[in-house]
Amino acid sequence: MSDTLNASPIAQLVRAHRRGAPVGIYSVCCSHPLVLRAALKVAQEFDTPLLVEATSNQVDQFGGYTGMTPQQFAAGVQALAREAGFPAERLVLGGDHLGPNAWQHQPAAQAMRNAEDLIAAYVRAGFHKIHLDCSMRCADDPAHLSDHVIADRSARLAAVAENAAQAAGLAPPVYVIGTEVPVPGGEAELAQAGAVTAPVAAAATLDVHWRAFAAAGLRAAWQRVLAMVVQPGVDFDHTQVQHYDRGQAAALSEFVAGRPGLVFEAHSTDYQRETALHAMVRDHFAILKVGPALTFALREAMLALCQIEDELVDPDQASHLMAVLDAAMLARPQYWIKHYHGDGRRQRLLRRYGLSDRCRYYWNEPSVAAAVARLFANLDACAIPPALLSQHLPEQYAALVEGSLAGGAQALVEHKIARVLAQYARACARNTAPAFNGKAETIC
Repeated sequence: MSDTLNASPIAQLVRAHRRGAPVGIYSVCCSHPLVLRAALKVAQEFDTPLLVEATSNQVDQFGGYTGMTPQQFAAGVQALAREAGFPAERLVLGGDHLGPNAWQHQPAAQAMRNAEDLIAAYVRAGFHKIHLDCSMRCADDPAHLSDHVIADRSARLAAVAENAAQAAGLAPPVYVIGTEVPVPGGEAELAQAGAVTAPVAAAATLDVHWRAFAAAGLRAAWQRVLAMVVQPGVDFDHTQVQHYDRGQAAALSEFVAGRPGLVFEAHSTDYQRETALHAMVRDHFAILKVGPALTFALREAMLALCQIEDELVDPDQASHLMAVLDAAMLARPQYWIKHYHGDGRRQRLLRRYGLSDRCRYYWNEPSVAAAVARLFANLDACAIPPALLSQHLPEQYAALVEGSLAGGAQALVEHKIARVLAQYARACARNTAPAFNGKAETIC
């Protein structure tokens, strides 16, 4: 095994998993500082690496929808890690859906040139785990891209990544490949979710990518292809969750068991039961990606704090955060209008409560950020009665009583997010199914 793989936290976990250790890693796909602070605390508590990923539409060389370049995103996460005292060597940055995704409206030649610049920018910024995703068609592509075209484009981008890492004096990246990639952020309708990937399709994907890498002279890079994205039968839409079924995924799990050095990466694992997360890791879906469920928890906490604020603060001094958030979404509807259908009442409910959590695009809006700051200041200036906290944030009340949580509005929000992440950490760190009423839950 090369020194590069020995030094890679992701490669070490994959190797341990393939040796039989019931371990995996969860991927935090979010840029919100409160989510990232919660993730750092959970990784510290469980003494594990932390994998944080940015997506190609979220962060790119032009800024993405967050306004951040890969270098800026990396610097921000690293600053939060230093602030939390989190060891730099345990922080891993990943790039998700890296390819021509953001430029599908352009001809393939131009879209791929932009994708090359995107990959190079990510690698130069220190992103170590690279998901090569060329599964989307560009403006002048045929209606259906062949696996050969997808694989050739992925190999082309891998070559760019290899050269960028070498030029920057960085360790070469590890890669994730795959053509059956769920829709980022959840489906529009759960009925559109893909079926569990057939083993024959997974085998074909591996073979065509191996041939593309070999033809491009990338045999060394192929040794660092550690995971493949497949559809394990988990997904969600705005109101429903497709839960993991071990029986349906059994053939796919058996397939990867015969491929040493490889695991599956599972996207859209948000809102799965914790017992299902344990089962997925056991079944070689050793990289679990989560994003909207974390900002959904953030929004739940913010709403609860607003309800507490309504009881304690005069209306003319209150933040009115949820109204401000909805006003921002109505003023700039491009992030939800194509996804949330129905009449005005249904759209309002989806804007606030949809599982796809498209309000996550608006927390950085100046008016929303100012309202959050006012909410926190208002609540930190007064003592929240224990009974009121118990009513709206019962788990956080219990943690305060136990002495495991300090006070403060921000700490309450981070704790609620951390409760979600802890499910993933338990599944990946020791993979022992939690007990319910004294008995281990049966995972169907």
